[in-house]
Amino acid sequence: MDLKLTGKIALVTGSTAGIGFAIAKSLAIEGAHVYVNGRTEKRVDAAMAAIRSHAAKASVDGIVADFSGPEGAEAVIAKLPEVDVLVNNVGVFEPKPFTEIPDEDWYRLFEINVMSGVRLARHYLTGMLKKNWGRILFISSESAVQIPPEMVHYGMTKTAQIAVARGIAESVAGTGVTSNSILAGPTESEGVEGFVEAMAKQQKKSKAEIEKEFFEHVRPSSLLKRFATVDEVAAMATYVASELSSATNGAALRVDGGVVKAIL
Repeated sequence: MDLKLTGKIALVTGSTAGIGFAIAKSLAIEGAHVYVNGRTEKRVDAAMAAIRSHAAKASVDGIVADFSGPEGAEAVIAKLPEVDVLVNNVGVFEPKPFTEIPDEDWYRLFEINVMSGVRLARHYLTGMLKKNWGRILFISSESAVQIPPEMVHYGMTKTAQIAVARGIAESVAGTGVTSNSILAGPTESEGVEGFVEAMAKQQKKSKAEIEKEFFEHVRPSSLLKRFATVDEVAAMATYVASELSSATNGAALRVDGGVVKAIL
């Protein structure tokens, strides 16, 4: 299937590992000119090399930027004034009891997870509308609708992403620009893998045992009963970024392994 992404300029934030890397790789394989983003030149270079190892002819560049403040978006925009596809993937999470989350942690997660995408979308939307074509994606989470009690501040940012994506979609009604969010479920990303390994070591169990217990007790509603792969999430993102997804706009698309029980 031709997704008609050849030559499209795509920016994927937070794409040196995990879901972001998988999306960047998938878009590059489909022919898009992909800009990989990370906080260090070393990680960006490694990610670009890894993508080229999967697709020797991949068109890929890198942008080093840290989105913990507005300077990150400013640096990206200065180097890359226009894009056709914007994937707001960069994000951080941390388990912490609600009563122990200080103001600065709420602001830090909101700054990185939400405002990074707001700033980039605000800038790139103008160019997309001039061309009457563009794709904006926010990589959200099932935690947006099933707020995890162990990290309420993270869930809050994921809910905000859905709201922003929908609001942008409402503002571009009738155009060739779409804005959607993707609700990833428990996924075997770099951060999750490290968390599982730490838990396994602490409890003197295997990773397989920890994963089994996680879906028995923490996410029992999962129909997949395992962590999704980053490539499974990337497949949805790549389709939504494509020409073929023109009728999908303002949607919160679930790649959650069936964790969310709601039909709609």
